[in-house]
Amino acid sequence: MNARARLNALSFGVASMAVAVGAPAHADSLRDALANAYNTNPTLEAARANQRATDEDVPINRANAEPNVTVTATHIEFVRQSANSFTAPERNLGVNAQLQVPIYQGGGIKNSIRAAKERVAAGQADLRGTESAIFSQTVAAYMDVLRTEALASLAANQVEVLQVNLEATSDRFEIGDLTRTDVAQSQSRLAVAQGNLQSAYGNLISARETYIQLVGKAPENLEAPPPLPGLPDTVGLAVVSALENNPDLIAAKERAEAAGFDTKAAGSARLPTISGFANADYSDFFGTLGGPIAAEFNQRETTANIGVRVTIPLFQGGGPAARKRQAGARESAALENVIATERDIIQQTRSAYASWQAANAVIESSKTAVESAEVSLEGVRAENSIGNRTILDVLNAEQELLQARADLVTARRNAYVAGFTLLAAMGRAEARDLNLDTGGPLYDPQVNYERVRGKVWDWDTDPTPAPNSTRTVDIPASDATIGPTLEPSD
Repeated sequence: MNARARLNALSFGVASMAVAVGAPAHADSLRDALANAYNTNPTLEAARANQRATDEDVPINRANAEPNVTVTATHIEFVRQSANSFTAPERNLGVNAQLQVPIYQGGGIKNSIRAAKERVAAGQADLRGTESAIFSQTVAAYMDVLRTEALASLAANQVEVLQVNLEATSDRFEIGDLTRTDVAQSQSRLAVAQGNLQSAYGNLISARETYIQLVGKAPENLEAPPPLPGLPDTVGLAVVSALENNPDLIAAKERAEAAGFDTKAAGSARLPTISGFANADYSDFFGTLGGPIAAEFNQRETTANIGVRVTIPLFQGGGPAARKRQAGARESAALENVIATERDIIQQTRSAYASWQAANAVIESSKTAVESAEVSLEGVRAENSIGNRTILDVLNAEQELLQARADLVTARRNAYVAGFTLLAAMGRAEARDLNLDTGGPLYDPQVNYERVRGKVWDWDTDPTPAPNSTRTVDIPASDATIGPTLEPSD
């Protein structure tokens, strides 16, 4: 095979490789990656655990409205008694049982419970946001692996092309058809390409390690991602969906509601409180009460009383008013944060939509650029063979084709990531929206909330905490292996 035929074969080979990198016969899919992240990512698992902790704020605040029962036992030894006391006991066992029942607490407990419920709802929205963010990072990591694999393939092929080109240039120099300058230009371009190849390998390893960090397993023959579902036709539709479904905005609104209840709860300290109580006492002097005439005294006794206690605060140094003003200021901040979050969501949605549209446009222009660069390179090589073009023209044409192919690969990655980012901003990038096969039912934070909200037993416990996510310490370090190198056919 002559040099020109070998160059054409290499050019065809890299185009085939770029397709093969995106669609191998047996491969891990994006759905697999997202399912693994859903089940094993420690950031997501930690967010779920933190939400379970937030759930407990409801029974914690509700406990202040429940009856309180205590029993106190006290044993006393009177080791030194008054010289004038002839009937004092030597020892005493006292047992006191006390029941307190809150009846009215100025609305503080009720509003604290309402605030806790709103924060549970806000936390559930935050959990959705965390899930969406992890998925967005996973999609970006997945597409980065595909992109860096394709770019490394292009760079490796470029090295082979330039090696063949240098051999052909050297042969023509030997017969006097070209100058040493032509050979030096070919050597320079080859050296640059070899350096670019090492950079591409480094970028590929970095992309694979990021994938491992998020997904918990090494990427293996990643296949082309499926089309994204539910992308909007207009930016206006995207913004409407985002304002209705974005979890960050929902969480901000729920926190503002909670802050309103906090303000009401803070004002309750100025109001009267009413509680019921009951007490029972038992004393045993062990036959020591009464001294010499102990037989005339009852050594054991039991008493009981019940009542209602009304507490009317008259002056507390301005503390309740300060706490109410403080809570009101925090409520104002929460309300302002709703507007700030809304602005952020609108900006994110519009920017993601614009990036998605721009990347799609770049894909189309890059396709045209690749096709034109392929035709141009073929023509320049043909003209060079008859002396109408210089070696530098050939090298430039090869570089333009490489750049066009790299731009196309990058544009495809950017379009997909921007599209998924747009779905995330619209609140449509969670497991429930993507129909993931996670190997079981999806995690529902409401299940744990319903489980704990009404618990009143003090000795109720959960299993000992243990991590659910997987470690990556045993996964071998990534390398830059892409697969079998495409060899030109004879």
